[in-house]
Amino acid sequence: MSSEYLFAHKHILGLDHLSVPDIELILNTAESFKEISARAIKKVPVLRGKTVVTLFFEPSTRTRLSFDIAAKRMSADTFSITASTSSTTKGETLADTARNIEAMMPDILIMRHPSSGACHYLAKHIRTSVINAGDGTHEHPSQGLLDLMTVKEHKGEISGLKIAIIGDISHSRVAHSDIIGFSKMGANVFVSGPATLIPKKIEKLGATVCGTIEEAVRNADVVMPLRIQTERQNDPLIPSLREYASFFGINRQVLQAAKPGALLMHPGPINRGVELAPDVADSAQSVILDQVTNGVAIRMALMYLVLGGK
Repeated sequence: MSSEYLFAHKHILGLDHLSVPDIELILNTAESFKEISARAIKKVPVLRGKTVVTLFFEPSTRTRLSFDIAAKRMSADTFSITASTSSTTKGETLADTARNIEAMMPDILIMRHPSSGACHYLAKHIRTSVINAGDGTHEHPSQGLLDLMTVKEHKGEISGLKIAIIGDISHSRVAHSDIIGFSKMGANVFVSGPATLIPKKIEKLGATVCGTIEEAVRNADVVMPLRIQTERQNDPLIPSLREYASFFGINRQVLQAAKPGALLMHPGPINRGVELAPDVADSAQSVILDQVTNGVAIRMALMYLVLGGK
Protein backbone atom coordinates (compact mmCIF):
# COMPACT_ATOMS: atom_id res chain seq x y z
CA MET A 1 0.00 0.00 0.00
CA SER A 2 1.34 3.40 -0.96
CA SER A 3 2.35 5.74 1.86
CA GLU A 4 0.28 8.36 0.00
CA TYR A 5 -2.96 6.40 0.46
CA LEU A 6 -5.70 8.79 1.55
CA PHE A 7 -8.04 7.83 4.39
CA ALA A 8 -11.30 9.33 3.18
CA HIS A 9 -13.64 8.57 6.07
CA LYS A 10 -15.00 11.28 8.33
CA HIS A 11 -16.81 8.76 10.55
CA ILE A 12 -16.00 5.26 11.85
CA LEU A 13 -19.38 3.57 12.07
CA GLY A 14 -18.47 -0.04 11.32
CA LEU A 15 -15.99 -2.27 9.51
CA ASP A 16 -18.45 -2.94 6.73
CA HIS A 17 -17.69 0.41 5.09
CA LEU A 18 -13.90 0.12 5.40
CA SER A 19 -11.83 -1.31 2.54
CA VAL A 20 -8.83 -3.60 2.97
CA PRO A 21 -6.45 -0.65 2.32
CA ASP A 22 -8.36 1.38 4.94
CA ILE A 23 -7.91 -1.38 7.52
CA GLU A 24 -4.24 -1.82 6.65
CA LEU A 25 -3.64 1.91 7.07
CA ILE A 26 -5.40 1.89 10.46
CA LEU A 27 -3.34 -1.08 11.65
CA ASN A 28 -0.07 0.44 10.44
CA THR A 29 -0.89 3.80 12.01
CA ALA A 30 -1.80 2.10 15.29
CA GLU A 31 1.49 0.22 15.28
CA SER A 32 3.38 3.51 14.98
CA PHE A 33 1.34 5.01 17.84
CA LYS A 34 1.80 2.01 20.13
CA GLU A 35 5.37 3.02 20.91
CA ILE A 36 4.11 6.21 22.57
CA SER A 37 2.49 4.20 25.38
CA ALA A 38 5.86 2.68 26.26
CA ARG A 39 7.57 6.06 26.75
CA ALA A 40 8.33 7.64 30.09
CA ILE A 41 6.26 10.65 28.98
CA LYS A 42 3.25 9.23 27.17
CA LYS A 43 2.15 12.24 25.17
CA VAL A 44 2.51 13.70 21.68
CA PRO A 45 0.98 16.95 20.35
CA VAL A 46 -0.73 15.60 17.21
CA LEU A 47 -4.27 16.50 18.42
CA ARG A 48 -3.37 19.54 20.50
CA GLY A 49 -6.27 22.01 20.37
CA LYS A 50 -8.77 19.33 19.34
CA THR A 51 -11.79 18.41 21.47
CA VAL A 52 -13.08 14.87 21.96
CA VAL A 53 -16.42 14.12 23.62
CA THR A 54 -17.42 10.63 24.75
CA LEU A 55 -21.17 10.00 25.04
CA PHE A 56 -21.92 6.60 26.61
CA PHE A 57 -25.45 5.33 27.14
CA GLU A 58 -24.26 1.92 28.35
CA PRO A 59 -21.74 0.82 30.98
CA SER A 60 -18.13 0.50 29.83
CA THR A 61 -14.72 0.11 31.42
CA ARG A 62 -12.21 -0.80 28.71
CA THR A 63 -13.65 1.04 25.71
CA ARG A 64 -14.46 4.31 27.44
CA LEU A 65 -11.18 4.51 29.34
CA SER A 66 -9.23 3.43 26.28
CA PHE A 67 -10.68 6.22 24.13
CA ASP A 68 -10.05 8.72 26.93
CA ILE A 69 -6.43 7.65 27.38
CA ALA A 70 -5.89 7.58 23.61
CA ALA A 71 -7.16 11.15 23.20
CA LYS A 72 -5.11 12.46 26.12
CA ARG A 73 -1.93 10.79 24.81
CA MET A 74 -2.38 12.85 21.64
CA SER A 75 -2.92 16.02 23.73
CA ALA A 76 -6.63 16.41 22.91
CA ASP A 77 -9.06 17.93 25.41
CA THR A 78 -11.59 15.29 26.51
CA PHE A 79 -15.04 15.50 28.05
CA SER A 80 -17.26 12.63 29.13
CA ILE A 81 -21.06 12.39 29.27
CA THR A 82 -23.03 9.40 30.52
CA ALA A 83 -26.70 8.56 30.05
CA SER A 84 -27.48 9.47 33.66
CA THR A 85 -25.95 12.93 33.28
CA SER A 86 -27.30 13.74 29.81
CA SER A 87 -30.48 15.64 29.04
CA THR A 88 -31.98 12.54 27.44
CA THR A 89 -33.12 11.69 30.98
CA LYS A 90 -35.33 14.80 30.73
CA GLY A 91 -36.88 13.73 27.44
CA GLU A 92 -34.45 15.36 25.01
CA THR A 93 -33.98 13.40 21.78
CA LEU A 94 -30.63 11.92 20.84
CA ALA A 95 -30.40 14.21 17.81
CA ASP A 96 -31.07 17.33 19.92
CA THR A 97 -28.49 16.22 22.49
CA ALA A 98 -25.93 15.74 19.72
CA ARG A 99 -26.74 19.07 18.06
CA ASN A 100 -26.29 20.90 21.35
CA ILE A 101 -22.94 19.19 21.87
CA GLU A 102 -21.99 20.06 18.30
CA ALA A 103 -22.80 23.72 18.95
CA MET A 104 -19.87 23.72 21.38
CA MET A 105 -17.56 22.84 18.46
CA PRO A 106 -16.05 19.46 19.42
CA ASP A 107 -14.00 17.70 16.75
CA ILE A 108 -14.95 14.10 17.52
CA LEU A 109 -17.98 12.57 19.21
CA ILE A 110 -17.52 8.98 20.39
CA MET A 111 -20.77 7.24 21.24
CA ARG A 112 -21.96 3.93 22.70
CA HIS A 113 -25.68 3.31 22.50
CA PRO A 114 -28.01 0.33 23.15
CA SER A 115 -29.83 0.83 19.83
CA SER A 116 -28.35 -0.64 16.65
CA GLY A 117 -27.84 2.09 14.05
CA ALA A 118 -27.77 4.95 16.56
CA CYS A 119 -24.31 6.08 15.46
CA HIS A 120 -25.33 6.03 11.79
CA TYR A 121 -28.36 8.14 12.71
CA LEU A 122 -26.16 10.59 14.58
CA ALA A 123 -23.69 10.91 11.70
CA LYS A 124 -26.55 12.04 9.44
CA HIS A 125 -27.58 14.83 11.80
CA ILE A 126 -24.29 16.45 12.81
CA ARG A 127 -21.12 17.60 11.07
CA THR A 128 -18.77 16.44 13.86
CA SER A 129 -16.88 13.20 13.23
CA VAL A 130 -18.64 10.26 14.89
CA ILE A 131 -16.85 7.13 16.08
CA ASN A 132 -19.01 4.16 16.99
CA ALA A 133 -17.99 2.71 20.38
CA GLY A 134 -20.64 -0.01 20.11
CA ASP A 135 -24.26 0.27 18.95
CA GLY A 136 -26.70 -2.35 20.16
CA THR A 137 -26.02 -5.71 18.53
CA HIS A 138 -24.73 -4.12 15.32
CA GLU A 139 -20.98 -3.38 15.42
CA HIS A 140 -18.04 -2.43 17.61
CA PRO A 141 -15.48 -1.37 15.00
CA SER A 142 -12.59 -0.33 17.25
CA GLN A 143 -12.78 -3.70 19.07
CA GLY A 144 -12.74 -5.51 15.74
CA LEU A 145 -9.69 -3.53 14.66
CA LEU A 146 -7.77 -4.12 17.88
CA ASP A 147 -8.51 -7.83 17.52
CA LEU A 148 -7.07 -7.74 14.00
CA MET A 149 -4.02 -5.88 15.28
CA THR A 150 -3.45 -8.40 18.08
CA VAL A 151 -3.64 -11.40 15.75
CA LYS A 152 -1.36 -9.79 13.18
CA GLU A 153 1.12 -8.89 15.91
CA HIS A 154 1.33 -12.48 17.16
CA LYS A 155 0.86 -14.42 13.93
CA GLY A 156 2.57 -12.12 11.45
CA GLU A 157 -0.36 -12.26 9.04
CA ILE A 158 -4.12 -12.72 9.05
CA SER A 159 -4.86 -14.22 5.65
CA GLY A 160 -5.44 -17.97 5.76
CA LEU A 161 -5.90 -18.24 9.53
CA LYS A 162 -8.81 -20.09 11.11
CA ILE A 163 -10.68 -17.97 13.65
CA ALA A 164 -13.14 -19.70 16.00
CA ILE A 165 -15.71 -17.53 17.77
CA ILE A 166 -17.80 -19.32 20.37
CA GLY A 167 -20.92 -18.25 22.25
CA ASP A 168 -23.56 -15.54 22.01
CA ILE A 169 -23.14 -14.54 18.36
CA SER A 170 -26.64 -13.07 18.06
CA HIS A 171 -26.17 -10.32 20.63
CA SER A 172 -22.45 -9.65 20.15
CA ARG A 173 -21.52 -6.54 18.19
CA VAL A 174 -17.90 -7.64 18.64
CA ALA A 175 -18.61 -10.92 16.85
CA HIS A 176 -20.19 -9.06 13.95
CA SER A 177 -17.25 -6.67 13.56
CA ASP A 178 -14.75 -9.51 13.92
CA ILE A 179 -16.49 -11.65 11.31
CA ILE A 180 -16.51 -8.76 8.85
CA GLY A 181 -12.94 -7.67 9.61
CA PHE A 182 -11.24 -11.06 9.66
CA SER A 183 -13.11 -12.17 6.53
CA LYS A 184 -12.07 -9.03 4.66
CA MET A 185 -8.46 -9.66 5.62
CA GLY A 186 -8.55 -13.21 4.27
CA ALA A 187 -9.11 -15.30 7.40
CA ASN A 188 -11.67 -18.08 7.69
CA VAL A 189 -14.16 -17.46 10.49
CA PHE A 190 -16.07 -20.30 12.16
CA VAL A 191 -18.76 -19.76 14.79
CA SER A 192 -20.49 -22.07 17.22
CA GLY A 193 -22.90 -21.78 20.12
CA PRO A 194 -26.39 -22.72 21.22
CA ALA A 195 -28.79 -22.65 18.26
CA THR A 196 -30.80 -19.95 20.06
CA LEU A 197 -27.73 -17.68 20.04
CA ILE A 198 -26.74 -18.09 16.38
CA PRO A 199 -28.47 -15.50 14.17
CA LYS A 200 -30.04 -16.48 10.88
CA LYS A 201 -28.05 -15.69 7.75
CA ILE A 202 -24.84 -15.02 9.72
CA GLU A 203 -23.09 -16.68 6.77
CA LYS A 204 -23.75 -13.52 4.76
CA LEU A 205 -21.19 -11.72 6.93
CA GLY A 206 -18.58 -14.34 6.02
CA ALA A 207 -18.85 -16.89 8.84
CA THR A 208 -19.24 -20.67 8.69
CA VAL A 209 -21.61 -22.08 11.31
CA CYS A 210 -20.40 -25.26 13.04
CA GLY A 211 -22.74 -27.75 14.65
CA THR A 212 -20.36 -28.42 17.54
CA ILE A 213 -17.75 -26.47 19.46
CA GLU A 214 -15.22 -29.20 18.65
CA GLU A 215 -15.65 -28.59 14.92
CA ALA A 216 -15.19 -24.86 15.34
CA VAL A 217 -12.07 -25.12 17.53
CA ARG A 218 -10.37 -27.97 15.66
CA ASN A 219 -7.08 -26.69 14.13
CA ALA A 220 -8.02 -23.09 14.90
CA ASP A 221 -5.30 -20.44 15.04
CA VAL A 222 -7.41 -18.18 17.24
CA VAL A 223 -10.14 -19.12 19.73
CA MET A 224 -12.44 -16.39 21.03
CA PRO A 225 -15.22 -17.17 23.52
CA LEU A 226 -17.92 -14.56 24.09
CA ARG A 227 -19.90 -13.54 27.14
CA ILE A 228 -23.60 -14.44 27.30
CA GLN A 229 -25.27 -11.04 27.07
CA THR A 230 -28.28 -11.63 29.28
CA GLU A 231 -28.94 -7.88 29.43
CA ARG A 232 -29.96 -7.97 25.74
CA GLN A 233 -32.27 -10.98 26.06
CA ASN A 234 -35.95 -10.48 26.80
CA ASP A 235 -36.33 -14.16 27.66
CA PRO A 236 -33.70 -16.72 28.70
CA LEU A 237 -32.24 -18.38 25.58
CA ILE A 238 -30.22 -21.06 27.39
CA PRO A 239 -31.33 -23.43 30.20
CA SER A 240 -28.67 -22.20 32.63
CA LEU A 241 -25.16 -20.80 32.76
CA ARG A 242 -23.95 -24.05 34.29
CA GLU A 243 -25.26 -26.05 31.34
CA TYR A 244 -23.81 -23.52 28.91
CA ALA A 245 -20.38 -23.85 30.56
CA SER A 246 -20.58 -27.64 30.25
CA PHE A 247 -21.29 -27.60 26.52
CA PHE A 248 -19.71 -24.39 25.23
CA GLY A 249 -17.19 -23.23 27.83
CA ILE A 250 -13.55 -23.06 26.74
CA ASN A 251 -11.30 -25.13 28.99
CA ARG A 252 -7.92 -26.80 28.51
CA GLN A 253 -9.46 -29.93 27.03
CA VAL A 254 -11.38 -27.96 24.41
CA LEU A 255 -8.40 -25.75 23.61
CA GLN A 256 -6.21 -28.79 22.93
CA ALA A 257 -8.13 -29.32 19.69
CA ALA A 258 -6.81 -26.01 18.35
CA LYS A 259 -3.42 -25.69 16.71
CA PRO A 260 -0.37 -25.69 19.00
CA GLY A 261 0.26 -22.08 19.99
CA ALA A 262 -3.27 -20.99 19.16
CA LEU A 263 -4.19 -17.58 20.56
CA LEU A 264 -6.91 -17.25 23.18
CA MET A 265 -8.79 -13.96 22.95
CA HIS A 266 -11.78 -12.38 24.67
CA PRO A 267 -13.33 -8.91 24.19
CA GLY A 268 -14.21 -8.64 27.89
CA PRO A 269 -15.62 -8.54 30.40
CA ILE A 270 -14.94 -12.21 31.19
CA ASN A 271 -17.39 -14.33 33.14
CA ARG A 272 -14.85 -16.77 34.57
CA GLY A 273 -16.11 -20.30 34.84
CA VAL A 274 -18.86 -19.71 32.28
CA GLU A 275 -17.52 -19.08 28.76
CA LEU A 276 -13.90 -19.38 29.87
CA ALA A 277 -12.13 -21.45 32.54
CA PRO A 278 -10.00 -19.27 34.87
CA ASP A 279 -6.78 -21.24 34.31
CA VAL A 280 -7.15 -20.89 30.55
CA ALA A 281 -7.87 -17.16 30.81
CA ASP A 282 -4.55 -16.71 32.63
CA SER A 283 -2.56 -19.18 30.50
CA ALA A 284 0.40 -18.45 28.23
CA GLN A 285 -1.91 -18.72 25.21
CA SER A 286 -4.04 -15.82 26.43
CA VAL A 287 -3.50 -12.48 24.68
CA ILE A 288 -6.47 -10.81 26.36
CA LEU A 289 -4.39 -8.08 28.01
CA ASP A 290 -2.54 -7.52 24.72
CA GLN A 291 -5.94 -6.75 23.21
CA VAL A 292 -6.49 -4.09 25.87
CA THR A 293 -3.07 -2.55 25.24
CA ASN A 294 -3.63 -2.51 21.48
CA GLY A 295 -7.02 -0.90 22.01
CA VAL A 296 -5.36 2.37 23.02
CA ALA A 297 -3.17 2.38 19.90
CA ILE A 298 -6.10 1.57 17.59
CA ARG A 299 -8.23 4.33 19.06
CA MET A 300 -5.37 6.81 18.73
CA ALA A 301 -5.11 5.84 15.07
CA LEU A 302 -8.84 6.24 14.46
CA MET A 303 -9.04 9.72 15.97
CA TYR A 304 -5.90 10.78 14.15
CA LEU A 305 -7.12 9.52 10.77
CA VAL A 306 -10.70 10.87 10.88
CA LEU A 307 -9.23 14.32 11.55
CA GLY A 308 -7.10 14.11 8.44
CA GLY A 309 -3.85 12.72 9.80
CA LYS A 310 -1.40 11.33 7.26
